[in-house]
Amino acid sequence: MAHDLVICVATEMEGALLRADVPVLCTGVGAVNAAYALTRFLDREQAKAVIVCGIAGAYPAAFASGLGIGSVVCAESECYGDLGANSPEGFLDMEALGFPLIARPEPVFNRLPMQLFPAERRAPFVTMNTCTGTDDTACRIEQRTGGSVESMEGAAIAHVATLFGIPAGEIRGISNRAGHRDRSTWRVKDAAEAAQKALLAWIRR
Repeated sequence: MAHDLVICVATEMEGALLRADVPVLCTGVGAVNAAYALTRFLDREQAKAVIVCGIAGAYPAAFASGLGIGSVVCAESECYGDLGANSPEGFLDMEALGFPLIARPEPVFNRLPMQLFPAERRAPFVTMNTCTGTDDTACRIEQRTGGSVESMEGAAIAHVATLFGIPAGEIRGISNRAGHRDRSTWRVKDAAEAAQKALLAWIRR
């Protein structure tokens, strides 16, 4: 079966409002689950494009500049934030190590381009295997990657889409400030609904 668009979500909550309109693939949480689920789907069925929808945290500087809880933002790029090596001189990404993740036609290292932009506001996204839990760590990642938004699946989805030669996009609602984990301030359900409603508006246009 061929689809114009498939939506990838990490959890059922992040795609519940979308299922009546578009195919929704619930991948599970994390980069490995996301890559595995999308690869299996694209091996069985065709899709012309893929979009990630869900929730995310905003890094301190981005949060302070207005990317607050409830904001909806799409990825202008995706970055594997912790793929590389530590060294006495600091973190070495894949380009510093000399190992591209995708070699052809042009080498791709930690940062992957996005082609679809389902929200007006755009920002650089970062995919982490370990969610940031302290303010110091959040500031270091933000400064090192130039990222504004943190999640756990986007780079893997963009990576698989690039390998399959289809465009990718990502839209997320900000549920929390990335850093100190004060869960009393989180708005997970509200952020998930905001992202889905914005994506539905874009699809229906």
